[in-house]
Amino acid sequence: MLTINETLQLLRREWTRFRRPGRLVAMAAAALVVVAFGLLSALGGHTSCDGPCPAEPTGPDGSRVDDQFYFLHRDLGENGSITVRLTSMSGTITYPPPDHDRIVPGLVPWAKAGIIIKDGIRQGSSYAALMLTGSHGVRMQYDYHHDIAGGGGGVSAGSPRWLRLTRSGDTVTGYESADGERWAKVGTARLSGLPGTVQVGLFAASPGDLTLRSVGLGGATEQVRFTQAGGVFDNVVLKGAALAGSWSTDAVGEMNRTDWEKYHRASGAVERNGTFTVTGTGDIGPGGTEGGGLPVERSLGGLPLGLIVVLVVAVRFVTSDPGHPRRSADGTPLTRRVLAAKAVVVGALTFGTGLLATGIVVPVAVATSTGSGTSVVEVSALTSVRVAVGTAAVLALAAVFALALGALLRRGRLAIAVVVLAIAVPYAVTSFPLLADDLSQWLLRVTPAAGFAAQQTLIEYPQVVAHYAPSTGYFPLPWWAGLAVLCAYTATLLGLALSRLPQGGRRTGQPVNRS
Repeated sequence: MLTINETLQLLRREWTRFRRPGRLVAMAAAALVVVAFGLLSALGGHTSCDGPCPAEPTGPDGSRVDDQFYFLHRDLGENGSITVRLTSMSGTITYPPPDHDRIVPGLVPWAKAGIIIKDGIRQGSSYAALMLTGSHGVRMQYDYHHDIAGGGGGVSAGSPRWLRLTRSGDTVTGYESADGERWAKVGTARLSGLPGTVQVGLFAASPGDLTLRSVGLGGATEQVRFTQAGGVFDNVVLKGAALAGSWSTDAVGEMNRTDWEKYHRASGAVERNGTFTVTGTGDIGPGGTEGGGLPVERSLGGLPLGLIVVLVVAVRFVTSDPGHPRRSADGTPLTRRVLAAKAVVVGALTFGTGLLATGIVVPVAVATSTGSGTSVVEVSALTSVRVAVGTAAVLALAAVFALALGALLRRGRLAIAVVVLAIAVPYAVTSFPLLADDLSQWLLRVTPAAGFAAQQTLIEYPQVVAHYAPSTGYFPLPWWAGLAVLCAYTATLLGLALSRLPQGGRRTGQPVNRS
């Protein structure tokens, strides 16, 4: 057992051996590549707008949200309710260019028509809604991220759906019924800070229909089709204070202005003999990348190149001279203690280098996302720290993995080829829509590249239609699980490498005269 002083001396010797100009220059180059690509992406990836770019709406928790629908509304006080009967729901889908004239009837799965209580008509304000969807039955959704399932099935004139929302202070409760007599509770939402007077009424929305177009070797890119949905309501009953006045109509978010909408009936609301028809487009829910933003990790576009440099340096630090299979390339007798010291030095230096690079790129990318028209989806400060530190940790683990592999294979070129194929290639090819989604997800589950899930910032929501694939920023494993996979590979490989080496004496690691 080495003493603390002997351990420190061994680490100091390995650090001295590592800091050759070539290795330090290579590590600096790896960091500069990541920083250069990141700054170009963050500072040069702004979208162009005709005039000031509109700010993306944010929800009560500060996260980006989608909030676009047509709203027929009036005032509601602190206690009250709205009850309606939904008798039909229909919609249309417009195919993208060049087939704008191809409009087919139909509802997308998450088309919505129902009733809503909302803190005004500002985008991003707190709300609770009870609705019928295109394919998911009755749902109660509130504050953009929460979704509660009610009864299944659709609606027709012979089988209408009754919906009710009640407000008691900050609490909103949703109920559904088939006959307007027997009611079943769907869910309850507590909307903190709801003002005394809110808006209550009927709404309709329909998110874009997502289809995938094949590219590459089975990969896919997104193609969005414009959709519209409408609901027909009658037996509208409102109870509660502050109900004086008439109905108002508003489009929450921009509507009836795009080229695609020219081919549809204009979104709006019509009342005739107590029957209301509300038609709208858009969605109410969590924001994602479909609005044009990219996940923060996409600002680390230079990472694959920097990773390859790090892997090569780590392998070269330990691979054997062909004539001396028990010595590393610098002549050090390769023992367990020496390999362990090399692993500590390589891991620590790589972590520091990676943290320096990501610590520059990620904050800049996040800072630019707070302005309008940027290319990066805004995330919290805590998430930014996790991405920067997690990515640096992945680089460090990958370097130790490469070091252990080099010690096992004893041949530099072979070890470099294997480690690049095991880590860098899966990470790079899954960042683009090149491979089939299933294959990309499999690679990021079972290879050491799974560790890059530490960069994950996007969340998959079942109530949001999106292309949930690695090429769009969705990793198949949670960040902690991906790191666990890489840690397991690294620990196993390092353990195997250490088990094949001699223990080494206390003076092991002294330079060897090879003249």
